Amino acid sequence: MKNSLLFLGFLFLLAACNTQEADLIVYNAQVNTINDSLAVYESFAIKDGKFIAIGTNEEVKKIKSKKTIDAKGQFVYPGLIDAHCHFTGYAMDSYKLDLFGTKSFEEIIKKVNDYSKTCDREWIEGRGWDQNDWPNKKFPSKEQLDELFPDKPVFLLRVDGHAALCNQKALNIAKITCDYTVEGGENILKNGNCTGLLIDNAIEEVRQYIPKLIAEEANDYFKKMEAECFSYGLTSVVDCGVYDYVIDWVQQAYKDDLKIRSSFMLSDTKENFDRFLNNKPKQTERFNVFGFKFYTDGALGSRGAFLLEDYKDRHNHRGFLLKPADSLKLAAEQLINSNYQMCSHAIGDGAVRTILEIYAGVLKGKNDKRWRVEHAQVVNENDFHYFGDYSIVPSVQPTHATSDMYWADERLGDKRLKDAYAYKKLLDQYGWLPLGTDFPVEYINPLYTFCSAVWRQDAKEYPSEGFQKENALTRVEALKGMTIWAAKSTFEENEKGSIEVGKYADFILTDLDLLQDDFLKIRNGKISKTFVGGEEVYSSK
Repeated sequence: MKNSLLFLGFLFLLAACNTQEADLIVYNAQVNTINDSLAVYESFAIKDGKFIAIGTNEEVKKIKSKKTIDAKGQFVYPGLIDAHCHFTGYAMDSYKLDLFGTKSFEEIIKKVNDYSKTCDREWIEGRGWDQNDWPNKKFPSKEQLDELFPDKPVFLLRVDGHAALCNQKALNIAKITCDYTVEGGENILKNGNCTGLLIDNAIEEVRQYIPKLIAEEANDYFKKMEAECFSYGLTSVVDCGVYDYVIDWVQQAYKDDLKIRSSFMLSDTKENFDRFLNNKPKQTERFNVFGFKFYTDGALGSRGAFLLEDYKDRHNHRGFLLKPADSLKLAAEQLINSNYQMCSHAIGDGAVRTILEIYAGVLKGKNDKRWRVEHAQVVNENDFHYFGDYSIVPSVQPTHATSDMYWADERLGDKRLKDAYAYKKLLDQYGWLPLGTDFPVEYINPLYTFCSAVWRQDAKEYPSEGFQKENALTRVEALKGMTIWAAKSTFEENEKGSIEVGKYADFILTDLDLLQDDFLKIRNGKISKTFVGGEEVYSSK
């Protein structure tokens, strides 16, 4: 019966389409629609940036079209959506020294020294180091930086953005001494002296003195970042924690022909609240400001994530809340009657419980507000029910599991680890699950997200049986998490996320069968073409 109705609906659309000329028809494809029935078709037609017909080659090719593409049997999927990333932040970091993947502190010192010879900026800035990747996993300190750069400030941000190493010159500019303390952060000392290592809120004391980019520079970086996204099949991104002046820059960039679809969480600054809480920016087809992002705690790798009990590898330390619970509760009470979603970064089980209890007190039962917990990385076994009982969206990034699995047990111990990175358990509670990368904290490629979600393995195919495989997602669940569920997490499921008549014609072509191919083929696979609104924005050839 359902198939008959679909066919009758197609005939109706076909009759309507025969009166107009399509802009593009794609045929001889394996079109994975990711609609409710997961239907697969051969062809579709596009007009004015939207799908107008989907069906067999014979049916769709009855429509006149200005252009056709023979897919030659390739697979077509909806444009991929990164449900949690830092698009503008990563773009505006482009000029900084890349420290991702460094294998020792000695390598970092060499890179910084080489970079300094061509750096014409007032500060030396870098991002991406992770001491967990080094043979000696201890946090670094500033002595070598002080020797090399006694008169030029150095600021090196950790991979997760929740710790930074500064030299003495940078500390002097910020007037940070061994007596400096801050709520929700830490100034790491050794033998009573500053090491230059700052955690969470302490970072801002230095960062406020670093000169910002100008709008023209930012616009160039946005375009370059967009091109990189398109090359990986990303047609939409959810950008988390954006300042008001960056929103202005992005709006200008769209006037200057930025094409990627972006949904923004505003950072929880006073400036953003005063400006936007009662005056939501105008939404367009490609630009959408939908929520406010709150940092409840820090990261597990830098021991800033707030735990209910002590870190296994640091006695009498549980991390910290970055904001008092009372201020988070006040924000929830303000947002409940607004047009914005509340989205809260929460990694440790203490932070997750804090924000879940605050949400529950305001939401008061099942609802369709779609308030989100970003990461939901460590959840106490007694707290999973909140996601289902109060319709709270768990927004997760599967590559965190396969990156952290080498050392997460050192922080948490075996008992807590079993309820960490528990994506299947979260899905069972809530019913759907948006997936992201958190780039640049993790690599931008969404195929890595897919593989980590399904196989729970990293690039080395480790571990062979999968990391806590009981929390793996099925292929269909992972694909939905990167398309229709990601769209749903920002109330955009009626516009994008699947290949259906009336939706934006965002799609990718690839040789990859995501529902059948093996791990290595998918992880090493490539996107052939990416389209946004029916326009080809990337081709591998």
